[in-house]
Parts: sequence; C-alpha cells; structure tokens
Amino acid sequence: QVRLVESGGGLVQAGGSLRLSCAASGSIISIATMGWYRQAPGKQRELVATITSGGSTNYVDSVKGRFTISRDNAKNTVLLQMDSLKPEDTAVYYCNGYIYASYGGVAYWGQGTQVTVSS
Repeated sequence: QVRLVESGGGLVQAGGSLRLSCAASGSIISIATMGWYRQAPGKQRELVATITSGGSTNYVDSVKGRFTISRDNAKNTVLLQMDSLKPEDTAVYYCNGYIYASYGGVAYWGQGTQVTVSS
C-alpha cells in the first residue's frame, strides 16, 4: 500500500520560516509530479507548488519568491521551504504525488499538516 506522510507543520510568527516534508512509502515503481496544496478554513483547496520528476517547478503567484519546493527522487520525498510567512498562509497543507505501483498510476494525498502563522 502506498502512503504519503507529511511532517513539519506548526505555529510560527509572521516573517518566520517552516519546512514541510513529505515521504512516500510502499511498493513504488516511480513518482511523476509531486506537489503541495493548502486549504484554509472556508476556502477551497488550492495549488501551492509542484515539481516534476525532472525538477521543473511551478508556484502559485502568492508564494513566488517566498516558498521553494524540492524533491529527492532517491528517497521519494518532497520538501516545501516556506520563508517570510504571512498570516494568509495559514492553512492545512497537503502533499500530493502521482505514483506508479504495480497496478498503475494513482494520485495519492497525505493526511495534511497544519500551518498557522500569527500576526
């Protein structure tokens, strides 16, 4: 069974930094695009950043220049370095990955990790 497990959320003051980590485990053949999404209370889940297996990245405009996504293909992990955090970054952050196992490719989600930025 494939799983995505996030870690690294927490409470931080505005202007501070946090680093989120997501590790994929199970009978994985390969992982295509991985990404981070977030959902604030009363709002829809939105894309934060994605990274392909080749390292190409994409960010939502609101985090460009502040967040950096990276991955370690050998360890099946994806990181999100978040700097200059703002109160509006407060949300539950979810890891996502399109993972190929013996039964084909499936998009998986982690359980989510809370990020709270105080003003």
